[in-house]
Amino acid sequence: MPLHKYPSLYQVNTRATMHDLSVKLGRSATLDDVSDEYLSSLAQQGFDWVWFLGVWQTGAAARAVSRSHQEWIDEYRQTLGDFTDGDICGSCFAITAYQAHTDFGGNDALARLYKRAHQQGLRLLLDFVPNHTALDHSWLETHPDYYVAGTDEKLQHEPQNYVRLNTSQGPRIFAFGRDPYFAGWPDTLQLNYANPALQAAMRLELLNISEFCDGVRCDMAMLILPDVFERTWGMHPEPFWRKTIDAVRASKAGFLFMAEVYWDLEWTLQQEGFDYTYDKRLYDRLREGHATPVRDHLRADMEFQRKSARFLENHDEPRVAATFTPEMHRAAAIITYLCPGLRFFHDGQFEGRVKRLSVHLGRRPEESTNESIRAFYQQLLKCIHEPAIRDGQWQLLNATPAWVSNWTFESFVCFSWQADGELPFLVVVNYSDHQSQCYLQLPFDTLRSHSVSLQDLMGSAIYERVGDELLSRGLYLDTPAWGFHVFKTTI
Repeated sequence: MPLHKYPSLYQVNTRATMHDLSVKLGRSATLDDVSDEYLSSLAQQGFDWVWFLGVWQTGAAARAVSRSHQEWIDEYRQTLGDFTDGDICGSCFAITAYQAHTDFGGNDALARLYKRAHQQGLRLLLDFVPNHTALDHSWLETHPDYYVAGTDEKLQHEPQNYVRLNTSQGPRIFAFGRDPYFAGWPDTLQLNYANPALQAAMRLELLNISEFCDGVRCDMAMLILPDVFERTWGMHPEPFWRKTIDAVRASKAGFLFMAEVYWDLEWTLQQEGFDYTYDKRLYDRLREGHATPVRDHLRADMEFQRKSARFLENHDEPRVAATFTPEMHRAAAIITYLCPGLRFFHDGQFEGRVKRLSVHLGRRPEESTNESIRAFYQQLLKCIHEPAIRDGQWQLLNATPAWVSNWTFESFVCFSWQADGELPFLVVVNYSDHQSQCYLQLPFDTLRSHSVSLQDLMGSAIYERVGDELLSRGLYLDTPAWGFHVFKTTI
């Protein structure tokens, strides 16, 4: 399977997919029922990676918490008006064992899915949750020292962060898994990275996981950085990531690590060895709807950008079709998925789904497909998988005022892609709610002394221009609110 400089990833909600297949087949579906045709369709759309979210074993303890937490129940009801307890399966991040869920056919079915994905030209990404386990993980009995312990005093003063559990060695108090800014997740227990034995055990878990996939998406990966862990728990652990990533790659060359990370710690984790880190900053700036912060973000070092995972939605974020207006959605998608980095798409995004599915639920709501959004993404995927945009050179382009006092030129986000020895692709977006004009500066001397044709790959227009004028003055643009072009240039 070829490795592209800027690959594409498609996230599958495994539980919802299994439910849909079960309804279709009239029986309980397993990973064996994910058809080769489905995997092939992803590959044919140009995807390099498929991430099956939530394949690992979960248990009764997390499910019981999910069915009794009122705030979560209110969210379920908003998503599924007819939800029942049977729809609530517990968070897929409250893992009892890194073994494929028995409901999905176990490790044998996962191994077959892995092999079939490769046969279709896809690499498989799975979850790794470093910060915590489920309440009923076997380590609670065999290795309680792997967890952060609490006291009666802490339980009394922070009941949102600690729990008393009965074990074979008597009642014990443990900390819920959490980050330093919010109350604990009550269906999980916090792992103690200040214990070297726990680090060794988690390293072994990752080595075992690597037998079933080509990479892992690491949940809340920054929580176990030494300074973050110390700020949260008052204990300073030895660094985990670099040693572990090196160990896994020594066993399986090229194994990929993607970090869910926030708080401006993306570069830190890239330096620890992560191939990709979530780019929540770009998403937030696009959501704010202003071009200048987006442009400034895209001025970052190219090595940082190359390792950024760009997205408009995932299982944690609200649906983009419910958050952005249709026009803004399209403009944001052009920027997000045509800038450098990993192009990260989410189950249901192409259909324009508007209801985010909680990770505690196993059934998604019925929603009709938005055909306009589907058609837009079909066209965008064709652009993304142009060789120059997959493997070429990217650069941010400058817009200048179309006339004196023309301030709207600041509303443009523009850049180019170019393969060696070829003419550039030009990406132009008026990221604003008003019509805007500019001259786009084109630093491409190969256009000199030629007639230049600009074909819009996201539309039907073709423009003919004089190369010398494009180089001397620039490409004049007059673009409606949230308007965009993806120009393929020819001479």
